[in-house]
Amino acid sequence: MTDEFDSTFSSPSSPDDDHRNRAVALAQRLGQALEARGWRVATAESCTGGGIAAAITEVAGSSAWFEYGLVTYANGAKQRLLGVSAETLEAEGAVSEAVVRQMARGALSLAEADLAVAVSGVAGPGGGSPEKPVGTVWLGWSRCGDGGVESGARCCHFDGDRAAVRGQTVVAALEQLLALTERFPESQGAAESTV
Repeated sequence: MTDEFDSTFSSPSSPDDDHRNRAVALAQRLGQALEARGWRVATAESCTGGGIAAAITEVAGSSAWFEYGLVTYANGAKQRLLGVSAETLEAEGAVSEAVVRQMARGALSLAEADLAVAVSGVAGPGGGSPEKPVGTVWLGWSRCGDGGVESGARCCHFDGDRAAVRGQTVVAALEQLLALTERFPESQGAAESTV
């Protein structure tokens, strides 16, 4: 009976499993990099619905580098919680460079974190337009540094169904956070405490 059950309900690895496995591996590396620098990260998510925060908190001990994850799916939530301006939302739309930059800055400020990432996109299957087809995702980030707040954004285009677009977005956000973190040396205090 057990063999029949296992063969009926087990399936080969899916793209969603691949995205999840990649996200967890990236989150582990990110956690090590953040901890080595004594940094904390925050997330502001729309189309991923908390998927980036879920990947980060999959790692044991993540409370050392993660405190805030905001899911701001509705425009009103983006405005109230993250300070995204109504004018920007009206002029650019939620899936835009200007909005994810404001989302990331808002998360960074609210969490008093060192680094923040924000995503807003069209995961599908509906909601796309000729200008912003399904799979269009804007990824934004902000980092507190000695010279103030550094921020950036990029537009991504992902293929697949809703789960695939969301999974690829989580992976891209974690890759971006890791790349930003690794640009800076480990802090002396963190390096000394691990020796």
